[in-house]
Amino acid sequence: MNVLLWVLQGLLAAVFAMAGVMKTTQPIDKLAGTLPYAKDLAPGTVRLIGAVELAAAFSLVLPAVTGVAVVLTPLAAVGLVVVMALAGAFHLRRREYSAIGMNGVLLALSAVVAWGRFGPYGS
Repeated sequence: MNVLLWVLQGLLAAVFAMAGVMKTTQPIDKLAGTLPYAKDLAPGTVRLIGAVELAAAFSLVLPAVTGVAVVLTPLAAVGLVVVMALAGAFHLRRREYSAIGMNGVLLALSAVVAWGRFGPYGS
């Protein structure tokens, strides 16, 4: 189970790192091509979402690897559960149903990591 949690942490970290880098570095006009909602939000909001995703990506892996402040790993997973629930609600309001499935998958994977790392398989 510990190996599965590490795989999930790595997968989630990679997904959220890529999304975070994209949202924090690309011009909003370019982002709007792949993320239609980017043009409807304030640029600062899009950048903030990207920064949160980057912070979560690092926090899913680095504390557990270094052994420093290991409680940040499950807390990051809980934070991602909240972020994905909010993202799902956001896309539901916008009738962007195709995005909700991915939000649900990432929410479920984050919940498994939070459960495992807070519970019997803490890092």
